[in-house]
Amino acid sequence: QVQLVESGGGLVQAGGSLRLSCAASGSGFSINVMGWYRQAPGKQRELVATIASGGSTNYADAVKGRFTISRDNAKNTVYLQMNSLKPEDTAVYYCNSWVRMGVSVALYWGQGTQVTVSS
Repeated sequence: QVQLVESGGGLVQAGGSLRLSCAASGSGFSINVMGWYRQAPGKQRELVATIASGGSTNYADAVKGRFTISRDNAKNTVYLQMNSLKPEDTAVYYCNSWVRMGVSVALYWGQGTQVTVSS
């Protein structure tokens, strides 16, 4: 079994920065794509950014130029550096990972971490 544990959320003023981390733990697995999603109150969960094992990235238009996704493959950890935060970035942020164990592939989610940006 694989677990994803997020950290780094909190309360920040508009214009500030936060760095989220998400570490995958377990044994006998490999990870391809890792990503961050967010869900604001009353809204659907939406893509923030993804990163493949080779390093290629994809960002939602709303965060391009402000957020940076990165990963440490040796630590099975993905990061999200969030700069120039806006009140509309307030949401619960979830990480996910496509995990291969043997011949099977499954999508795992973290428990979420709250990010609140005050105006």
